[in-house]
Amino acid sequence: MDASIELDEQERQALLAALDDEYKAHATYDQVILDFGPARPFINIVEAEARHIAALLTLFERYSLPVPPNPWPGKTPRYPNIDAACVAGVQAEIENAALYDRLLASTRRPDILAVLQALRSASQDRHLPAFQRCAQRSAGGGGGRGAGRRMHGRGRA
Repeated sequence: MDASIELDEQERQALLAALDDEYKAHATYDQVILDFGPARPFINIVEAEARHIAALLTLFERYSLPVPPNPWPGKTPRYPNIDAACVAGVQAEIENAALYDRLLASTRRPDILAVLQALRSASQDRHLPAFQRCAQRSAGGGGGRGAGRRMHGRGRA
């Protein structure tokens, strides 16, 4: 029996939304690294985003859902410096938690709930504080790594 039949449309859409959000985060943080080099917290968080994608892909496989390609590389925001990227990271992680709050209401399946809760927790308990520390260093005049450096490449996308 095809396991995807067991998921209702709301559950399918929740998994697609979660994957798209993780794809976007990974591509955004990867772009920051391309623009400014291997700066923290981006080098750590981009690896975590790859693990988040892998966790979601496990659910896609379990429920025989087709995996959409990542549409975000080359289409993510670009920032003038690390400081601006950290400030944007704070907002992105706040929005990520709100997304997961909505998605958690879409299912009662323990496996899906466990993954969504773990991803929400990682965002709020680890990523958000890391970006907040980075943004606070920037606001404190520390001028985090890459501050004031110009973007490589094509400018803002």
